[in-house]
Amino acid sequence: MAHDHDTHGHHHHDHTDIDWSRMAEYLETQAELFTPLYERALAWLGHKQTEPGLIVDAGSGPGVLSCLLAEAFPGARVVAVDGAEPLLERARDRSVRLGVADRFGTLAGELPSILDDLDYPVDLLWASRSLHHLGDQRAGIAAFAARLARGGTLALMEGGLPARFLPRDIGIGRPGLQARLDALEEERFAQMRAGLADSVAEVEDWPALMASAGLRHTGTRSFMLDLPAPTTDRARAYIAASLGWLREGFAEQLDADDRDTLDRLLDPEDAASVHRRTDVFVLAVHTVHTAVRTG
Repeated sequence: MAHDHDTHGHHHHDHTDIDWSRMAEYLETQAELFTPLYERALAWLGHKQTEPGLIVDAGSGPGVLSCLLAEAFPGARVVAVDGAEPLLERARDRSVRLGVADRFGTLAGELPSILDDLDYPVDLLWASRSLHHLGDQRAGIAAFAARLARGGTLALMEGGLPARFLPRDIGIGRPGLQARLDALEEERFAQMRAGLADSVAEVEDWPALMASAGLRHTGTRSFMLDLPAPTTDRARAYIAASLGWLREGFAEQLDADDRDTLDRLLDPEDAASVHRRTDVFVLAVHTVHTAVRTG
C-alpha cells in the first residue's frame, strides 16, 4: 500500500472501526494518482527480474498496484495479499475490469505468516510500505526472502520523502503547516511501531536488513511524482482527502491556529481552500530497494 492514511499508510492495518469503503476509495485515489511513479518503478524492476512466473504484492490494499504489476509483467500470475478482505474484494473487481482476472488471485491473512499458504516460490515479491507494520522487520524480511525462488527478487518500497501539497506560506495561518504535520506523523509512526506486538527497534538500513536475510542487494532508486500547480481536480480531491485524514487524526495535537487553517483548507466554500486555490500541487518521492536470492 501502498496504503497509506496518513502518508505512511497506517489506517488499513488497524482493523477496528474502519469505514472500509471510505478507506478503499482513498487508497485507490492515491494509488491511481501515483500510477506514473509506480510505472517508472516497475519498468526499473523489469530490468532486474525478467519474465517472473509468480508475483506477490504483499500488503496490496485494494490492488491498484497489483494490477499494474499484472500489466507490467504480462506473463506472470499475480497474487494480492492483505489482511483486509474488503480491500481484496476491490482488488478482484479491479482485475476483472482491467482484463487480468485469469492470472490474478488474492490471499487474505496477516503478513508474513500468510505467505506460507502460497503454492509456489515467488519470483518477484513486492512490499509497498507494508513491512513497517510488522513488529520484527528483520524477521519479516527473512520470511519474505524464504518465499523467494532462487534468482527471485524482493522489492521493498520504504522511505522516500513526505508528500508536499502546499507552499510554505499559503497566506492564512502560520507558514510551515505541512512541516508541522510531518512532525506529528513521525511521532504517530513511532507510536504505531512501538505498539506493535513483538516490536523490535531496528535501524532502517533496508539493504543491510536484506543482506542479513541472505539476499544480495541489487539496487536502490527513488521515483518522483511531480504534479505541479495549477493541478487537476483529481489531485485536489486526493489533497483534500489526505488533509482530511490528518485533520481527524491529529485533532487533539494540533494547536488552534493550525486547526483553523486546516478547516479553511478543507471548506469547499472558502476561496482559500485546496478545492479552489491555484497554488496546490503534489510532489512526492518513494524509494524502492531491491535484492535477489542467489542460493
